[in-house]
Amino acid sequence: MAVANQIKALLKSHVDGDDAMFLSIAMQMAAQEAKKGHGNLAKEIRDLIDSAKGKPRVTESKAIPLAKPKGELSQLLNVSYPQLRLVDMVLSGNIQGKLERLIKEHKHVQKLRAHGLSPRKKLLLVGPPGTGKTMTASILAGELGLPLFIVRLESLMTKYMGETAGKLRLIFDAIEQTRGVYLFDEFDSIGSQRGNTNDVGEIRRVLNSFLQMIEQDGSDSLLIAATNHQELLDHALFRRFDDLIEYELPAKDEIIEAIKSKLASYKTSRIYWSKAAEAAETLSYGDITRACEDAIKDAIIHNKEVVSHTDLIHSIKERRLVRQKQQITL
Repeated sequence: MAVANQIKALLKSHVDGDDAMFLSIAMQMAAQEAKKGHGNLAKEIRDLIDSAKGKPRVTESKAIPLAKPKGELSQLLNVSYPQLRLVDMVLSGNIQGKLERLIKEHKHVQKLRAHGLSPRKKLLLVGPPGTGKTMTASILAGELGLPLFIVRLESLMTKYMGETAGKLRLIFDAIEQTRGVYLFDEFDSIGSQRGNTNDVGEIRRVLNSFLQMIEQDGSDSLLIAATNHQELLDHALFRRFDDLIEYELPAKDEIIEAIKSKLASYKTSRIYWSKAAEAAETLSYGDITRACEDAIKDAIIHNKEVVSHTDLIHSIKERRLVRQKQQITL
């Protein structure tokens, strides 16, 4: 199934004229062939990719309409058009299954509505930082061909009574009028439990407003709320969402797959994958990605043709030290 999905994504990126996505998928396929022991085939694919990078592609220019927030909304929403796909992310089987189901429901929305049903439209993503919650929003936008709107909480939350709820109303009006993927990151700043010791009246009013608006939402947009602190959320929120997806730190086999995927774009030499995974244990996907990128950058800067096992382990240990210092300051 993974190969079939990659072939489809490869063809789609070619039709769309998205060379960066085309090359990214091709590199992933080369990495998978290398993983299977097909070293010659993997090398041939990489050589073809290297030769293709220097050749500009002639395509017809076509304007892509962007849904840009205007007026006060421009201060509340950041918009982008992600090109990521599910194949770009290492996921557990459970999470991948839930995301594939949601994508299928949205792609067959007319069939569902013909039977009086609606696709899942409200997702709550919970888990530690760096485990892929924000990237999931980008992937869903990319798979569905929708703009991704990220709510700017620093502009949404104000100290003036009633103003935050008014701005929240503007966002939900946009959700109704412009179909897209809307991400409320760090959602606990809005959805913290009513009655907390540190709670203030304005926060309670904002949460009550959010509960009412999400209940009344009948749009075709996809609303995603993400938080690192599930325990802080008000219990009334959970039944307002169609699905809860829990993210965790990657297991050993997922760490190996993530490292191989990130290093697929650069030559490696004698990487002991199991030992690298042990060194990266308890790190998030985000930390693993940064460690791999650091190893590649270090190799490029020092004119090395390959990333060695020693280079990779060094970058992983550095990333672990950074993470430990961050945890101490929290």
